[in-house]
Amino acid sequence: MTDKTDLRKTLDGYRAPRGTFRIVDVPDSRYLMVDGHGDPNTSSAFTEAVGALYPVAYPLKFASKRELGRDYVVPPLEGLWWATDMDSFTAARDKSRWDWTLMLLVPDWIEDTMVGAAIEHAAASSSRPARLDDLRLETLSEGRCVQTLHVGSFDDEAPVLARMHDEFIPGNGLRMVGTHHEIYLSDTRRTAPAKRRTILRQPVAPA
Repeated sequence: MTDKTDLRKTLDGYRAPRGTFRIVDVPDSRYLMVDGHGDPNTSSAFTEAVGALYPVAYPLKFASKRELGRDYVVPPLEGLWWATDMDSFTAARDKSRWDWTLMLLVPDWIEDTMVGAAIEHAAASSSRPARLDDLRLETLSEGRCVQTLHVGSFDDEAPVLARMHDEFIPGNGLRMVGTHHEIYLSDTRRTAPAKRRTILRQPVAPA
């Protein structure tokens, strides 16, 4: 019986305090990614993107256990979010204007050939994901970031982001770069909005 690795407990990037901001250096990481646009609550593309990620992530996990003797918990869903006018995140919250990339982290011991095999497995399934052809493996380079743990509804993130963007980041001699990043530690299907735990991350650089 192999031990099961939970990356949420072993990777420093999954550590975030509630009620304050933390500066963390995030190493380059590989992700399964699917892009999209629009309100995640109403966009079919969003649901289909989620539906393309997990049918690849789970065969990859099983292959790691079978072929490498390394079992692990599939990491939490993550998302990159942006818009032409970034005020749509902290002021208007006009979700119809949002662009996004949904992602699942791939452990660093997984080889690219294993990812390709997992995609082929999903493609051969009778329930082939609608957006499987849009899925890709890509390395995300974020470097230094500011992050915090938000507990509550996604719609209640705006004041936290405003403090991060307008107070903490400039107050520490930093400026925003890259893309707003969220890590969903709670299963939204089973967790009430008020109890959802989400890491909010913003890459930064010296001002």
